[in-house]
Amino acid sequence: MAGMAASPSCIFCQIVHNSTTTTLLHTDEKVVAFQDINPSAFRHYLVIPVEHIATVKSLRRRTEDYSLVSHMLNVGQTLLQRDAPNSTQYRWKTVKYTSLGPLGGFIEARKLLEKLKP
Repeated sequence: MAGMAASPSCIFCQIVHNSTTTTLLHTDEKVVAFQDINPSAFRHYLVIPVEHIATVKSLRRRTEDYSLVSHMLNVGQTLLQRDAPNSTQYRWKTVKYTSLGPLGGFIEARKLLEKLKP
């Protein structure tokens, strides 16, 4: 995996290791999911890896990283289908990392998957 040990200063690592009051919507060996603290939609979920990954640029074209991102997308889809089964409009296509530049940035999840496909 492209990740590294948990970072004590990373809020996401703190959430993964239950050192916050964040309510988890999903948890498994690879990811956790929760409601965004400042949602831009009624159902704005974050699905994050359990393993600390400093930046999306740390991911490589290999099976493990492709599998992780695919799993993250599947968990997001499952949560939306569970919580809004009749919804026909949704956005869940971007992955944000602040280290993509001085202001952060987004990459479409499907484009990321294409780049990671072994």
